Amino acid sequence: MSKATFAVSMIALGLGCSSAVMADTKVPVVTSFSVLGDLVQQVGGDHVAITNLVKANGDAHVYNPAPLDAKAIASAQLVVMNGLEFEGWMPRLLESSNFKGNKVLAADGIDTIKGHSCSCGGHGHHDDHDHDHDHDHDHDHDHDHDHGHAHGEFDPHSWHSIKNVKVYVKNIEKGLTKVDPANADDYQRNAALYIQKLDKLDVKLHKKIALIPEGKRKVITPHAAFAYMARDYKIDFHAPQGTSTESEASAGDVAKIIKQIRSEGIKAVFVENISDNRLIEQISRETDAKIGGQLYSDALSEPTGPAPTYLKMMEYNVDTIVNALK
Repeated sequence: MSKATFAVSMIALGLGCSSAVMADTKVPVVTSFSVLGDLVQQVGGDHVAITNLVKANGDAHVYNPAPLDAKAIASAQLVVMNGLEFEGWMPRLLESSNFKGNKVLAADGIDTIKGHSCSCGGHGHHDDHDHDHDHDHDHDHDHDHDHGHAHGEFDPHSWHSIKNVKVYVKNIEKGLTKVDPANADDYQRNAALYIQKLDKLDVKLHKKIALIPEGKRKVITPHAAFAYMARDYKIDFHAPQGTSTESEASAGDVAKIIKQIRSEGIKAVFVENISDNRLIEQISRETDAKIGGQLYSDALSEPTGPAPTYLKMMEYNVDTIVNALK
C-alpha cells in the first residue's frame, strides 16, 4: 500500500470514528408535547436526541407522567416546554426528577391573549388584550371576563400563531446553543431556514382564508384552543368548554352556543383530535350545523396522519376550516 493510500485510509477511518462519536454525543432533549418535539427537531437536526412526553393525539391538559418520563428528564441536558401554565404537571415532574439541566419556556416573549374558562369566542377582535409576555406581567390588567382561568392569566395555546412560533424557534435555538455551543452555527442556520418556511406558509394560509368572507368565518370547536389563530386570521371561534379540556361546559353554555348557531346561521362545527367530542356531536344533531372535520389543537397526528408536523398541522387545520365554510 502506498503512503498516500495509507494516509487516505487513516483519514477515512478517522472520519468514521469521529462520526460514530458524534452520533453518541447527541444532545438529550426532553419536550413536553408533540408540537415542541417537531420544532426542536427542525432546529436541532442531527445534533439532538429528543424524548417527547405527550405523544401524538395526546391531551397535555390531563397528562399523567410515567416513571420513564422522570428518567428521561433526569438524563436530559435541555427540557423544552410551552409555559403559560399549559403543562400543569411539569413543575412536579422536574422536581421529582431532580432536574439540574437547562429549561426553555418556548412561549417566552410572545404576544399573549388573556385566557378564560368561559365559552366566549371572537378573539380575533380583541387585540387590545395582547401584549408581550415576559413573565413579569402585571396581574391587575382590566379584562372583560371575570371567570376563573382554566390555566392561568393567559391562553397557553399560542402555537396556533405562526408569528408566535417564530419566537418559539428563536427560544429553542438559544436553548440548544447554550447547552451545545459547538454547534451554534447549525442551530442558527436551521432556525433561520425554518422561519423562512413559516413565513411562506403564513402568506399561503392568509390567501386560503381570504376565500371566505370575514362575516362567514364562524367556527365552533370543543375547547377554546384557537384564539391565536382567530386573532391572526380573523376567524370567529366559539367553544362550549374553556381553554382547558378539564373545564366542564355547563348546560347554559351549550344552550347559548346552540342558540348562536341558529341565529347566526353557523354552518360547521368541528371535533378535535384530543377532545371528548360527544358535546359537539350533540350540538350538531340539535342544529343544522354539520361536523366540518377534525382539527388538530394540542397535539400533532401520528406520522401517517394528516398533521405529523407543525407546518402540516397549520395547513391542514386551515384547509379543513375553509372547505367546511365554502
